[in-house]
Amino acid sequence: MADDPIFPDLRNASVFITGGGSGIGAHLTRGFLAQGARVAFVQRSDASAFCDAAEAETGRRPLFIPCDITDIAALRAAIAAAAAAHGPVTVLVNNAANDVRHATLEVDEAFWDRNQAINLKSYFFACQAVIPGMRAAGGGAIVNFTSISYMMGNAGYPSYTAANAGINGLTRSLAREFGPDRIRVNALAPGWVLTEKQKELWVTPEGLAAHLERQCLKEPLAPSDIVAGALFLASRASRAMTGQALVIDGGVVVTG
Repeated sequence: MADDPIFPDLRNASVFITGGGSGIGAHLTRGFLAQGARVAFVQRSDASAFCDAAEAETGRRPLFIPCDITDIAALRAAIAAAAAAHGPVTVLVNNAANDVRHATLEVDEAFWDRNQAINLKSYFFACQAVIPGMRAAGGGAIVNFTSISYMMGNAGYPSYTAANAGINGLTRSLAREFGPDRIRVNALAPGWVLTEKQKELWVTPEGLAAHLERQCLKEPLAPSDIVAGALFLASRASRAMTGQALVIDGGVVVTG
C-alpha cells in the first residue's frame, strides 16, 4: 500500500465497494482509505475487526454495512446509507464474486440462479443504484471486476465464466449509455491472484507452476498487485478511458 501511486482527486471521494472486507476487496478498501477517500463497503460476514485494523493502518475508518448482495433491496439500501454518510457515491467498485468450482452436468437451476445473482445480477443493480447520484454530482467512475478466466476458456466453473463475459458486455453498454453524463465504466480483469481463499481451496504446487509458466512475468500475483489499477480506473488519471477492460495478470492473455 505504501508503494501505491497517489491520486489527489480521490481524496474525500465517496467510494462504495462490494465484498470490501476480505480478499482483494480488503486491499481495495485499504488502498482507497490511504488515498484519503471516504469508503463504505458491504459483505455478509462481520468485518468489525477488519475495520479496526484498517483504521489503525490508514487513520481512516471504513463504513461497514452488512449486506447480502443478492438481496437487491438490501444492496440498494446499503448504497443509500453510504451516500447519506459520505455524499453521493462517485466511485463504485463491483468486486464481490464467487468462483466456486462446479461441473456442468451437475448444475441445477437453483445453483445457476444463485451464482449469477452474486456474479452478475448484483453488478447491474449496484450500477443502477449509483448512477442517479453520479449524474447529480457531474460524473463518476464504475470499476467492474471480471476475470481472465473466460478469456482463457477455463473449464471447471462455467457459470462464473459466463458471468465474467457478461460483466464485460455490461461494462461496454453502460459506458456507451452514460458517457454523456461523464460516468466512466471500465472492467478490471485480474489473473490468478493468490488470496487466502485461493490458497486454502485451489492452489497446488503443480497447478501454480503450470500457471506461472503461462505468465510472461514469473511471479505469483498478490491481492496488492491489483490495487493500483483500480485506483487508476477510479481517478481522473483515466478520464478519457471508458468501456475498456484492464488486464492485470502477469501477462497470461494478450488483448488488443
